[in-house]
Amino acid sequence: MTDVHVIVSRPGPVESAILAELGGTFEVKRRMLPPLTLRTLEGGQGEPVLFLHGRGHAATIWAPVLNEVARSRRVVAVDLPGFGHSSSPPFRGHDPSAAVCFFVEPIAALVKELGLERASIVGHSLGGLVALELALGGHVRPPKLALVASMGLGAFTTRAARVFFRLGPERITRAFGFVRRPRDTRGPWEHRLAALEGELLSVLGGKAPPTRAFDALVPLSGPAYERSSDLRRIDAETLLVWGEDDPVIPAPVAIAAAASIPRAELVVLPGLGHTPHIEGAARVTELVASFLG
Repeated sequence: MTDVHVIVSRPGPVESAILAELGGTFEVKRRMLPPLTLRTLEGGQGEPVLFLHGRGHAATIWAPVLNEVARSRRVVAVDLPGFGHSSSPPFRGHDPSAAVCFFVEPIAALVKELGLERASIVGHSLGGLVALELALGGHVRPPKLALVASMGLGAFTTRAARVFFRLGPERITRAFGFVRRPRDTRGPWEHRLAALEGELLSVLGGKAPPTRAFDALVPLSGPAYERSSDLRRIDAETLLVWGEDDPVIPAPVAIAAAASIPRAELVVLPGLGHTPHIEGAARVTELVASFLG
């Protein structure tokens, strides 16, 4: 018998309000995939799309995009192992390959269970890296791939970002009440998503297992884990969305990746940073929804 790691968690007030608005279209589910459980938001009908969030976030961070895409697509958004309201086993590895398995294997199992082998994928940062691994590993053959400020496209990550991640966004948020300031407020979602990010990051006790796995992917010094030499194997129509002022993975990394991926389009958004889908939610929602068609 396999042990199953579970967590008992409840959404905070910001996330609860967002879930209530999504409730007319999306159902919240807990998928048991031993040795863990994954929380998913599932709704809509049509060709499938899988949404993967970044470090410390949850599926709800994609809320405005989910609403728009679910008008014509079947949408599955998942909390990555150990983040949001998904559980995880302890991370006992030390190297990047173990960290990749920590995040990718449960999502690959979810793909198989839900029949998402032909789903398009949208991923941000760490979620973008998981999307790359799913595609390059043959778990999914996505017709379309949207990567928002994605990890895994190159080895360079700024020194300031490495220190920030090692100190811990959760610890910093709890200590100083950090909430990101939206840079583009054309839509109704930017301030709400910034508040949601702060709520997710301020979780008591932090998220030790996924944090340790993430640190193995992005060490304090040396190259970050990446798949740049394999990008030419991506046969999906690909959209890269980047903030011009990304302080974590600068835009030149995206420019080089776009040159390597056979069918890639790169959109660099002026004035936005590493979370363009939060800072400029209206613009990114429009871009991704249009790309997915």
